[in-house]
Amino acid sequence: MTTIHRTIGICFCLGVLATPVAAQSLRGSPWSITRQNRVAHDHDYTFLNTSRGVREFVSKGYLVMVPGDGNYVLASVSHPYARPEVKLFIERLAAHYRAACGEPLVVTSLTRPRSSQPNNASRRSVHPTGMAVDFRRSTDRTCRSWLEDTLLELEKDEVLEATRERYPPHYHVAVFPEAYARHVASLPDQSLPTPAAVTHHRVRRGDSLWSIARDYGVDVDTLKAANKLTGSRIYAGQTLRIPSISAK
Repeated sequence: MTTIHRTIGICFCLGVLATPVAAQSLRGSPWSITRQNRVAHDHDYTFLNTSRGVREFVSKGYLVMVPGDGNYVLASVSHPYARPEVKLFIERLAAHYRAACGEPLVVTSLTRPRSSQPNNASRRSVHPTGMAVDFRRSTDRTCRSWLEDTLLELEKDEVLEATRERYPPHYHVAVFPEAYARHVASLPDQSLPTPAAVTHHRVRRGDSLWSIARDYGVDVDTLKAANKLTGSRIYAGQTLRIPSISAK
């Protein structure tokens, strides 16, 4: 399966279409922040001030643990909790992201009470409500492109607002819980992909990407993507990852 066909299939499973996005961007704006706050107030969400408030909301079931599941990992997250719909969003997005990119999605922030907000955070941030999540920006250009395209499509479906932040490089995503829950319920296929099984091949003298791809029954583009190769040059002794085309 080519990278383009795989991306289209993944976007369909997420409930979006791989069509060009004209109006949306990830640059952020005062209007975007206003919309996030309006959704928070429409849901009657509390902007939590302290860690104690976060713990109280966890005990009441308003917030749930977001532990990581292999498709996504948490990096220095002080309060690993979120609204249930945000957890669902992370799990679904991460499963498709890993299937497309071969790496886990990295979560850097979830519920963050006002007392734990960084100095550069907006005073109107919705992190204190539990409806926001931050993702680390991948160093892999293909993975960044996939994630940005997917966030833009979901934003177009009006289930979230996403912003590409620079310092540090990450994506801030405010999930609209009720809209996202309805969105998932409407999907024709709610199953999640299983990350492709991976084997390894040690390059021998005389091997080429074409011959290795042929021997394992994968196409050259898939082989290059799995190993983050920009060209066709390989060398004896190099170890290549071989994704299985049978995994779905």
